[in-house]
Amino acid sequence: MRQRLRSKILLVAMLALAGCQPGEANGDDAPLPALGLFGTISIYWGEESDVADFLDDTGEPDWVRASLEESFELVPLDALEDDMLAAMRFLILAQPRPLAPSENVALDRWVRAGGQALIFADPMLTRHSSFPIGDRRRPQDVVLLSPILARWGLELRFDDEQPDTEHWVTHARGSIPTRLAGEFALLPGEGAAACRLSAAGLVARCDIGEGHVTLVADAAVLDGDEAGFVSSDRRDSFVGLVDESFTR
Repeated sequence: MRQRLRSKILLVAMLALAGCQPGEANGDDAPLPALGLFGTISIYWGEESDVADFLDDTGEPDWVRASLEESFELVPLDALEDDMLAAMRFLILAQPRPLAPSENVALDRWVRAGGQALIFADPMLTRHSSFPIGDRRRPQDVVLLSPILARWGLELRFDDEQPDTEHWVTHARGSIPTRLAGEFALLPGEGAAACRLSAAGLVARCDIGEGHVTLVADAAVLDGDEAGFVSSDRRDSFVGLVDESFTR
């Protein structure tokens, strides 16, 4: 509870410094839609060691954040509870930590009420991190989302004998880069009837109640090299997934 309170206070302070509120544009421009961002991959904050380093703002933002901010007002979330999701219509989960039971319930309820989510669930994360293994600030190496996936009729599988090399998988709007990717499978039961698989099981699209979820069994599309460089093909692939996932 204290962590959530600190996060809310910090978010309000940052927005005050920026002179805007979530979903509110500066000047005469039309307001950008709010996009909740949750996960262990440091897309919004970067890998600065503390808040002071982040507010120093001397480095380049993560390319994923820069791409998203062309179309959305990003709202970083540290929990997926009802009060934090209430104001969101769009949500990205980037290699999320294991969800608490209340978060699984809140996320499912939010989607069924009309929420739209894009979830990167990587069973073997390959994105570079400057934090060593064991550091709590390091992104989650193995995603653990079985309860919510099962609720939606899905199972995430991983072939540990696949080669550790990047390759591109054909998808509806082009191709997606993958490396040590997982594969979704449909579970027997009513939940799976709402899901469709594509790209050899790499992508699942589930219509759940009034909302929908797009899930990718890998997060390699979010990778860049250690200097932050990203190819135009990778950027286009990511933007294509975002456009496919959200109806604005």
